[in-house]
Amino acid sequence: MKTIKIKTPAKINLTLEIVNKRPDGFHNIQSVMQLIDLYDYLTISIEDSDKKEILLSGTSDEIPYNEKNLVYKAAELFLNRINSHNHKIQIYIEKNIPVSAGLAGGSTNGAGTIYGLNKLFNNILSRTELHELCGQLGSDLNVCLEGGCLLATSRGEVIEKLPFKECNVSLIKPINLGISAKEAYTKYSELKNKPNYDYTHKMIDSIKIGTDLSQFLYNDLETAVFDDYAELQKIKNIYPSSVMSGSGSTYFMLNNDFQALEGYWVKNNLKFIPDGISEE
Repeated sequence: MKTIKIKTPAKINLTLEIVNKRPDGFHNIQSVMQLIDLYDYLTISIEDSDKKEILLSGTSDEIPYNEKNLVYKAAELFLNRINSHNHKIQIYIEKNIPVSAGLAGGSTNGAGTIYGLNKLFNNILSRTELHELCGQLGSDLNVCLEGGCLLATSRGEVIEKLPFKECNVSLIKPINLGISAKEAYTKYSELKNKPNYDYTHKMIDSIKIGTDLSQFLYNDLETAVFDDYAELQKIKNIYPSSVMSGSGSTYFMLNNDFQALEGYWVKNNLKFIPDGISEE
């Protein structure tokens, strides 16, 4: 048996803007994403077997440990890609990133599975091939694999590296509220007056010249879901400079802390990181 431990970081969206809806039902976006030092950990083991087995377990009671999990789908996709099926794969998921939070917890686990299995199979696939697999599985996996600060376009899988800027970040999330990407994007589609600010390119300019990022933090999906949830309105009322990440329900602030709030998960003193998924 061979075993490896992988740490998979969360991401936040410094900007998230919807460009248009695609023929395949997804949306084209432009988003500046940043990886942060909040990690899940995957312990991946492989051994020879007379059949293909993928067995998941972990610390969270909020995620499925079966074929519905992106980790399972990633393992299956990897084995199919290398055409190697006589293996028993066991993956233990230590979950620290909240679920349905807009922090790419599932995506980073999926990308981490592909990365870890490739290590266990002696780097059988190139970095480009790993990115191809990530792109097939979802929208944020390529961002999590590459790490640092990136511009993500298309449905999120086309990435361009941006300069890295050190920064502190804090997170707050209603404990009993998760918002799916499907819900957020559907509600955005229903908006009669869709925003069009192009904060993304203003944010990129700010990153490149080194000015304060806070003035260009923005999320179209926050506009779409905000009126439906008193929990989000409470955060914004107390912390007007905070912004939602991804499809929510996590909000973040830069260089500022959230105070403890009953019914909310709070994580302060996090940092931007220049890298992505890596071996522990």
